[in-house]
This record gives sequence, structure tokens and C-alpha cells, in this order.
Amino acid sequence: MMRPRGTLVSSLFAFAFLACEPQPPATAFVGARLIDGTGAAAIENAGLIVREGRVEAVGPREAVEIPANATIVDVSGKTIMPGMVNAHGHVGDTRGLETGQYSAENVVRQLALYARYGVTTVNSLGGDRPDALPARAARDSLTLAYARLYTAGTVVATNDPDSARAMVDANAAMPVDLIKLRVDDNLGTASKMAPPAYRAVIEHAHGRGLLVAAHVYYLSDAMDLLRAGADFIAHSVRDREVDDEFISLMQERGVCYSPTLMREVSTFVYESEPAFFADPFFLAEADSAVLTALRDPERQRRVRQDRAAQTYKRQLEVAKRNVKRLRDAGVRIAMGTDTGPPARFQGYFEHLELEMMVEAGLTPMQAIKAATSDAASCLSLHRVGALEPGRWADFIVLHANPLDDIRNTRTIESVWIGGNRVAGVQ
Repeated sequence: MMRPRGTLVSSLFAFAFLACEPQPPATAFVGARLIDGTGAAAIENAGLIVREGRVEAVGPREAVEIPANATIVDVSGKTIMPGMVNAHGHVGDTRGLETGQYSAENVVRQLALYARYGVTTVNSLGGDRPDALPARAARDSLTLAYARLYTAGTVVATNDPDSARAMVDANAAMPVDLIKLRVDDNLGTASKMAPPAYRAVIEHAHGRGLLVAAHVYYLSDAMDLLRAGADFIAHSVRDREVDDEFISLMQERGVCYSPTLMREVSTFVYESEPAFFADPFFLAEADSAVLTALRDPERQRRVRQDRAAQTYKRQLEVAKRNVKRLRDAGVRIAMGTDTGPPARFQGYFEHLELEMMVEAGLTPMQAIKAATSDAASCLSLHRVGALEPGRWADFIVLHANPLDDIRNTRTIESVWIGGNRVAGVQ
């Protein structure tokens, strides 16, 4: 069937106009070693092309065509890695050592702090309020200057199935990106969420198209939550070492595991002055009043005598063995820290988490993958976590190679979110 000649001419004119229309400017980062976040070998002397906030091309320098009129950024001798994805953080509620400070301004302030430390995406797993909605809505902005935010709303911990479903509905209406439930008895000092209630949460959340993250401590609870359909294990199993049945369940369901090793550290480390209090990378953003309070001898004495703190200190070794065994079995590990509550230092603790995963037996590349592409895929975030065409150009430029020493993630030269340079910790 022939089209009218006028229509054909108009179509050709429109095509020619679009073909001649100039593309938005590109930026080419050249010369660095590049870790793309997928676990593939690092690319030496790489080329990374960024346009309109996204990765357009990446590969060996000689294989990447630099667009005409692109801005060239020479990063020779440096290392580029994706911005980190914290699969378990919190935002907005703390100032100094005080909670109850939730506000839109505090949410953005803390997301900017995360970003300065190279954490460019934060999955806030609970305690989220409507004040966070502007920051959440801005996460795909081309001019974003702080970490991208995903939220879980109110943590569901009721024992009544009807109330649990109502809490899921209220969170979904906020809206949120996933649901978090809490199954824990605080080392025997409280009652745990009952199985009928958490099964109702999982079923109802899935009916609304929402994933469910589960706070756990005990292996038995984690097993039952997996059988009930939980999508994400949001803390280490710490009461005992994981067994073959648990590993098989994790493998069969493709569920991810977030160790949050620094959560355990935070419960006991202030029994004395931590070594990191002397780290310039930490001190660059630390509040001196907070450090003074944490150095108080009476406070330190209380931590040394606290049963829970000392229990978590012992169980940290169990948690470390579990993350190693699970990673060796092929279970995806999603880096998370539970930062955000008092004295769990946002941004900085993520770097210590990587170090602790390596101490547990992961390689630096495995730890980086857990903090980038695996953390993103575990949360179904398909546009962050790796330096691949089409994904957001969220990355860190480092002075030294973290594959040689994972502590080199702290040698930040610059942080980029959507191709925009933001202030990094120096």
C-alpha cells in the first residue's frame, strides 16, 4: 500500500532533522584501571564514555571510540570502580548520638555524606517516613548530588496478621520499594514476631508486587522465613554456623544474604577507643562532640559490662565464618552495614565492611562485587551497581588499586553520580 507523497516527504524531512540534531555532550574518562563491578578482570588503560548521566561505552582505551567534542578527563594511574550500593542502611533519624531527628533536610544531609564516601545508592531498610519522599523521587535526576535512595517504610513487627497486612498496605501507599519485617527476640529479652504474622506479611507484600527483607538472628528463623518466601536475608545468621539445608534453600530460591558485620562491631567497639578514631579518612567527616562522648570512660565501662554487646562480639566470628561459607557456595552476598543509628558512621563503615568481608575470607574482587553489582541485583536495581552501557554513571575514582589492598577504597580522588562530580572525602 503506497503512502501519499506528501507524507513520505514529511517523514524523510523529520528523519533528516533528527539525524542532524546534535547529541548532548559526552565526557570521556581515559587511562584508568577500571573495575566494572561484575567480577570480571579489571581493564587496564580503560576508556569510559558518559553521556546524559549514563554509561555509553566502556572497555580498553583502544577499543572505545571517543565522540567528537567530548570532554576528556585524564585519570591515568588511577582506578575507577562503581559507586557502592549499601543494601542495608538507614537515613534521616539521627543527629550526633540523638535519635528522633527525622526530617527531609536530615535525609538529604545523610545521603550527601554517604555519597562523599563513595556510597552512591542506599537502600534504607526501615524507619522511613514521608519526609524521605522528595529525596526518593529525585533519585533519577540528572543533577543528583547525593546518594540514590530506596526505602522500606515502617518495619513490620506485629504479631497480629491483620495488623501486619495493614502495615504493608500503609507502606505501599507511601510508597516504598520493598517491605521489611523483623523476627528477633533481642537475645531473649523480647518476644519475636510470630510465624502466622510474618507469613501474612510475605504473602500480602508479594500480592502487591513488593519484595520482603527479613531481619533475623537465629538460623531456625531464617530457615522458616525462607520457606515462607522471604526474598532477602538482611543480617547475618549469628547464633550458629549455617548448615547444608540452609545453603540449599538459599541456592534454590536465589535469595541474597547481607552480612552487616559492622552492625555487630558497633555494639561492642566503643568499650575502648577504636583504632579508626585515628584514621584521617574517618576524621574528615567525624563530629568531635560525638567522639568525645564515645571516649567517655563511664560509657566504655558500660559497654564492656553489657551482656548483649559482649554476646554480639563473640558471635561476630560466627557471622564471619557464615559469610565465607555462603559465598563459597555461590550465594550472592549484598554488602550492607545497618549504618544510620547512633555511632554507626554512614559512609565510613561501608569501607570497614569491605575490609571485614576480606578478613572473613572473601577476595577484594568478591567484596567489591558484593558492594556493587550483587547488592544492586539482589534488590532488583538494574540501573546501578556496574559500569555497563545504559546504567547510571555512578563511580569512584581512587588513587590506589583496591584489588591490591581493599583498604585502598579509602583513597578517593572523586565521586561521580550520574556523570556529575560530587565532593568526595579527601
